[in-house]
Amino acid sequence: MGAAVKRLCTICARAGSKGVRSKNIRMIAGKPLLAHSLYQARASRLFDAIAVSSDADEILTIARSYGATCLVKRPSALASDSAAKLPAIRHCLEAAEEALGTRFDILVDLDATSPLRLPEDIRGVVELLEAEPNTNVITGATARRSPYFNLVERRADGTVTLSKPPAAAIVRRQDAPPCYDMNASIYAWWTADFRASPAVFTARTRLYEMLEERSLDIDSEHDFRIVEFLLESRPIDAVAAE
Repeated sequence: MGAAVKRLCTICARAGSKGVRSKNIRMIAGKPLLAHSLYQARASRLFDAIAVSSDADEILTIARSYGATCLVKRPSALASDSAAKLPAIRHCLEAAEEALGTRFDILVDLDATSPLRLPEDIRGVVELLEAEPNTNVITGATARRSPYFNLVERRADGTVTLSKPPAAAIVRRQDAPPCYDMNASIYAWWTADFRASPAVFTARTRLYEMLEERSLDIDSEHDFRIVEFLLESRPIDAVAAE
C-alpha cells in the first residue's frame, strides 16, 4: 500500500467549553492548546492533509497559523454541548474531501484536549491500522481500577457489587484480566468503513496502548494545571518534536 495510501488528520475544536473556558485556544506551555495537536500531526509526517473543524473563525485562524492545511466551518448543530463527536468528524472528512478534490483512504482524529501524545503514538496507531484492512484503532492506557477487582457499581438498594464479577474470586489486582482506560487521544479508521458505519467500537476494533503520562485529557481546570506541568516538564528531545 505504502505511498499510495492517502491519509487525512482531523482535529475538532469547537468554541464552547463548560469545564475550561476557551480551552482549545488557551495558552499552555507556550502555545494555544490546539497547536500542540497540530505540531504532532505535522511531526508524524503521515498526512496528506490536516483539517481543523470549528464553529469559531478565531479558532480556524489560529489553526491556519499553526499548520492546518484545510479549515472546515462546522455547522452550529454539530457544535453544541450535546452534539456527538462522530458526526462532526464525518462532516470534517466530507468537507475536506470536497475542498481538496480528493478521497482519503485513512482517517485519523486527534483530540485537541489531549496534548501529551507524541508523534510516535500517531505513527504507532496508523501502523496498527494499516497492518490489517477493515479494522479501526482506539487508544488507551492501563486502567487504575479493574472492573473484576476494585471497580464497583451501586445497586438500586444502595449496596455495591463489582462492575464485572469474575467467574472465580480474584485476590490480587495483578491477577485480573488486563483492562484499559480509553484516553480519547487518537482514533483511526479506514474511511470506507467509517463512511459506511461511523462507530468507535466495531467487531474488529484494536487498541493502541499509550503510557499513562501521555494519556491525560483536559476536562477541568485541575486537568489543565496537571497537563501544563507535564508539558513544561518534558525533556528537551520530546519538546523538540513539536
